[in-house]
Amino acid sequence: MTSNTEVSVTVPVDQLPSVAGSSFGPSSWRTIEQADVVAFADLSGDHNPIHLDQEFASGTPFGGTIVHGYLTLSLVVPLMAEVFEVTGASVGINYGLDRLRFPAPVPVGARVRVIGEVLKVDEIAGGYQVHPRVTFEIEGGAKPACVADMVLRYYR
Repeated sequence: MTSNTEVSVTVPVDQLPSVAGSSFGPSSWRTIEQADVVAFADLSGDHNPIHLDQEFASGTPFGGTIVHGYLTLSLVVPLMAEVFEVTGASVGINYGLDRLRFPAPVPVGARVRVIGEVLKVDEIAGGYQVHPRVTFEIEGGAKPACVADMVLRYYR
């Protein structure tokens, strides 16, 4: 997948166009425990037994409980913050996703981390719209857990 050499991007908001094409990461590894999955199920209302019932999940092709895809995606905030920072912005917001895929399930108890690349940066009124592709790697996994083409906005 990637090397273990971390590349952090820290850029002032007015210099965001200069990071188009840049890579960042990997972040640190984050273990996703069953307690995290249960808390997310309770918060989201997604109580699918593939996430919560070990006996049920052991009879599926996954062989055990798996993490919600959207729980994995939600970890983009703390993990990406380790390796991508915009300074001097009055505010930064998640504007949405252009594409989202979950190529491989994350077994409960597995560790994930993010790597990314800035696909492009567009100027918008009052700031910039940044398009990073973020990939969640699973430790020891052959496929990524999640690939998200994000749209972020940073205002001066």
